[in-house]
Amino acid sequence: MATSRSSEPRTPSGGPPGGCEVVTVPARQGLEAVDILRRGAVGAGDVVGSVLHDDGGSTLGFLVPPGTAAAWDVPGSTCTETDGRGLSLAPEPPVEGSDWLLPPEGDAGLATDPAVLREALGEAQRLLDAVDGCR
Repeated sequence: MATSRSSEPRTPSGGPPGGCEVVTVPARQGLEAVDILRRGAVGAGDVVGSVLHDDGGSTLGFLVPPGTAAAWDVPGSTCTETDGRGLSLAPEPPVEGSDWLLPPEGDAGLATDPAVLREALGEAQRLLDAVDGCR
C-alpha cells in the first residue's frame, strides 16, 4: 500500500472545500497523538488539524481529507467514509454528541494529513504500550 507524504491535505476534484472524513480512535491514544503532532515529533512543520471529542470522553475524531477512508488501515481506529462529499464544517461540530477539542481555524488547519496521523498514532500506541508494560 502506498501512502501520501504530501504536507497539504488532499481534496478530490469536485469535492467541497473544507470537506472532511473522520478518523476515530480511543481517547487515550488520540490525546497522545495530539501531543505528538503539536510537538512536531513526527516531522518538521507538521500540524494537527481539527479534532473532535465525544461527550463521554472515550474517543477522539481527527478530521482528515475526503478519500482517506478508502486506504485507512490503522488497527484500533476507524475512518468514516463520506463518499468524497466530506463533512461540512461549521462552528458547531459536524457529529452529534461531540465537541471540538481543537476547532477549525481557517482553511489551513482543517484536516490532518493521513500519513502524518498514521505515524503519530503508531508512536502514541508504542508509548502507551511502554507505559502499560511498566506497571
